[in-house]
Amino acid sequence: MRKVDRNTIDPPSYLTGPDSRGREELEKARSHVSNAALRKKAFPFKVYKNDGVKTALHALFHGKCAYCESYYQAQAPVDVEHFRPKAAVEGEDDHPGYWWLAMNWENLLPSCIDCNRRRRQEIPSPRVSLSDLHEAEMATRSTGKGPAFPIAGTRAVTEADSIEREAPYLLDPCRDDPAEHLEFYINHDRPIGLVLPKTLSGGTEAVPDTGNTGAIVSGAQARKNAVRGAVSIQVYGLNRLGLVQERTRILRHLEFLRHLIAEIDKTSRQLARSRTAKVRAAAIKLDNLIELIIAEIAAMAEPDQPYSAMVRQWIDAFKQELAT
Repeated sequence: MRKVDRNTIDPPSYLTGPDSRGREELEKARSHVSNAALRKKAFPFKVYKNDGVKTALHALFHGKCAYCESYYQAQAPVDVEHFRPKAAVEGEDDHPGYWWLAMNWENLLPSCIDCNRRRRQEIPSPRVSLSDLHEAEMATRSTGKGPAFPIAGTRAVTEADSIEREAPYLLDPCRDDPAEHLEFYINHDRPIGLVLPKTLSGGTEAVPDTGNTGAIVSGAQARKNAVRGAVSIQVYGLNRLGLVQERTRILRHLEFLRHLIAEIDKTSRQLARSRTAKVRAAAIKLDNLIELIIAEIAAMAEPDQPYSAMVRQWIDAFKQELAT
């Protein structure tokens, strides 16, 4: 998951404006929930399924799932996901769902079916330590967001209630910076594509935030960030087996490129010490080859690439290794 600026894409006109289909559906939904007889049946929300909405979300997230960064078109059509569920809230039988946000652009995200729909998934057993992950047993668990929306604050139940007081546990990549809550397991010798809750030093003292903000956060805030990361990993199923395998494949490719750079650099240094001009010229060509490989790695961290947040973290770790 990576942070995305929703303001880079204009809201679909289909959803907004006084005469839009979104406004029309909102008025119908209001009438529906205010009628005791009608609200016994689910309201047929349709506007969010419009192709223009899907196109805008596709452009905003480069055709990737907002949560796991997989190309959803590789497996199934996109689910237009409601961050705040539209018709029900898990664990709260009396909650009608956030029906008034069902056609709200700010509440819509593109999702693959595995992050959005509740399904049984294989994930590494929590009893296994990181050092044993390659031989880890699998546990089958129900993951996928569905109607889940756990909060730490006060639940909004009606359209008049403020959602700002809810303090969601789940991460929204358009409102939150996932880098403050999630980190990937980077191990050059044993690459495996696990995502973990971000941990910073404990206590109540101020500690640096190693995300993208450069801000200072307290130890207490760091722990809250880690909790939100842990809940999001579990609910979205960000460590389901198939996803871990895909991320691991990317990490192994990066490790191959890292070793390739090291070997080419070693050979280049040897050739550069030659007294022969042609041999030294070959060293320059090898250095240019290294630059091409580095450019290839950098391209893998671009926003339109799968699992780019993980690749960015790998690059940062690689740079730190080179600096030491």
